[in-house]
Amino acid sequence: MAYSKDYRERAAAYKQAGHTFKQLKEAFGIPSETYYNGKKRIESGYYEIPVKRERSRKIDKEQLKQAAAEKPDAFLRELAVPFNCTAAAARCALGKLNITRKKSPLPIMKSQN
Repeated sequence: MAYSKDYRERAAAYKQAGHTFKQLKEAFGIPSETYYNGKKRIESGYYEIPVKRERSRKIDKEQLKQAAAEKPDAFLRELAVPFNCTAAAARCALGKLNITRKKSPLPIMKSQN
């Protein structure tokens, strides 16, 4: 079970106030090993490490959205050329942007004989 930084700090303060591990377990429900691991993380600055939010991608989302808006009738392989990727990768990226490339075929008139 993952404990938040705040929860670990409160448990560490409770233990440092002079309470025993038995009292700590009753109050917070964590064993001594979890207490020491949490204390080690707080002291080492584990919680101050910035979290990487987004990976760098081969296909830039904004450029792809702009290319799809400029050429709405372009095939996927044509959209993929500027990004040096496959049509399948362009389709997947467009799907993540909620842009579908499905086109309905034009109606074909049957000849009357």
